[in-house]
Amino acid sequence: MGLLDGITQKDYYEGNNLGNYQFTSLDHIIANFIVSNVGEDKLISKIKRADVAFHAMRALQEFSFDTFKSVKSQQIDLPPSLTMQLPHDYVNYTKLSWVDGSGIKHPLYPTKDTNNPFHILQEDTGEYAFPKENEEVIDGDFEAGNFDAPWYKMSPNDPYSKARMSGGKLQFSHRNRSGLGASAWGYTNVILQPLEVSDKEYVNLSASGLAVDTAGGKTGILRVGLMDSVNGGPDWNNKNFLTTTQNYPGNTRTGNWDPSIFTLTTTNGDPSYLEWNSTVDDVTASTDKELLGINVSNVPPDPFDGSKWVLLVIVSFHEFYDGASGTIELLQDTNNVDNISVTNYYDVTSLQSPSANRNNSSTWNKYKSLTPLENNNDDYRDDAYWPLNGERYGLDPQHAQANGSFFIDQRLGRIHFSSNISGKAVILDYISDSLGTDGEMQVHKFAEEAIYKWMAYAILSTRPNIPEYIVQRYKKERFAETRKAKLRLSNIKLEEITQIFRGKSKQIKH
Repeated sequence: MGLLDGITQKDYYEGNNLGNYQFTSLDHIIANFIVSNVGEDKLISKIKRADVAFHAMRALQEFSFDTFKSVKSQQIDLPPSLTMQLPHDYVNYTKLSWVDGSGIKHPLYPTKDTNNPFHILQEDTGEYAFPKENEEVIDGDFEAGNFDAPWYKMSPNDPYSKARMSGGKLQFSHRNRSGLGASAWGYTNVILQPLEVSDKEYVNLSASGLAVDTAGGKTGILRVGLMDSVNGGPDWNNKNFLTTTQNYPGNTRTGNWDPSIFTLTTTNGDPSYLEWNSTVDDVTASTDKELLGINVSNVPPDPFDGSKWVLLVIVSFHEFYDGASGTIELLQDTNNVDNISVTNYYDVTSLQSPSANRNNSSTWNKYKSLTPLENNNDDYRDDAYWPLNGERYGLDPQHAQANGSFFIDQRLGRIHFSSNISGKAVILDYISDSLGTDGEMQVHKFAEEAIYKWMAYAILSTRPNIPEYIVQRYKKERFAETRKAKLRLSNIKLEEITQIFRGKSKQIKH
């Protein structure tokens, strides 16, 4: 009958539930309530277990907000972006602090003098801009002349394949090779750029491309398309052969030759890529192609911040494996692409942000680039201010500290910190509703009776034909038990109170 029957001390001290005896699971709370309060000649004659569970979970939420202790916390090393993502089960914070070299927490204080507003895109005249074609691709005309972010290479090393920006185009160079159990083969050359499509449902893709045969007459293929960045992506293996006699792990044919890597579709059900093939298209001049209405509305959100991204992927290769050929061709310029564009399919009807300010407004960029005013005080010494005579007059306590400040951007779910916190360990102590996982749905035994009274009052106050005096009686009992639970959970110890008063020069006898 005992609560610890069947659990040995060895099981406890070698297990992962140290200190768990002080809690009762919500399942037990629900079962105990039904046994003690539901049935013939009891407080509640009949009720569904689901109804009891609902009120038990609501009680647990309310007690988590202002009665139970807040035990949840997270620590990060603050990155140069000066932002921290809100936890997945975050409801509110209790304290934010940074940790010094001795492991001591220094409290941070909220600032109400700045924020990270939604930055509105405007015309030169100041009017709000609703661009018909909202360009997404950065350096889609390849005029930069070098590969910097946001373009990324997933290509093999020279001398077998190259991709370079030349003459305002993305120029690919290829050659074939032998070995690895294959007589003649080459590499796929892959270039990509991530694009955020959180504010879009359908987009258009266009580009100007050229695919040509190699000097040895091997077919050139060039593809430009969009793919899901969460559930897909190009293959990091670029070896493109049909078969090989050396079948060991990693020596397999790349998936980048297969157009099925472009996982999205248009409104007509067509795959989300453009293709130039030297056996079909003009091999003397670039050809413009366009694909309309690619559906990006179902792209899954990023698990970290909820934004939606796709990958713009360019693939270039040659069918060196076509036919029995052992002739080695030298590296040569072949396929190229230019003027890649991704635009909205529909006219924009909602306010837009400038591409550089979608997540970071100019207000926030200015704030994080400067040392906050509370840190520009030469009279700061050992957590105390020692200004000259009269200088404390009118001092605002919220600014009389040098620890730093923060504000919470509820729109994007991020905490923004002042620049003096960069690189420091930051701790967020926060409140959840205790309903995130089954393991945390538990009640401290000091508050168990208060939960029963809360549930009883909630059920009785929502049922018909219950006399009002009974409802009011349980309302008073709920209040009394909740107050008792708060006193118990406050964990006040006489000796600790005595020590505090001694520090206040109070003489305490006990």
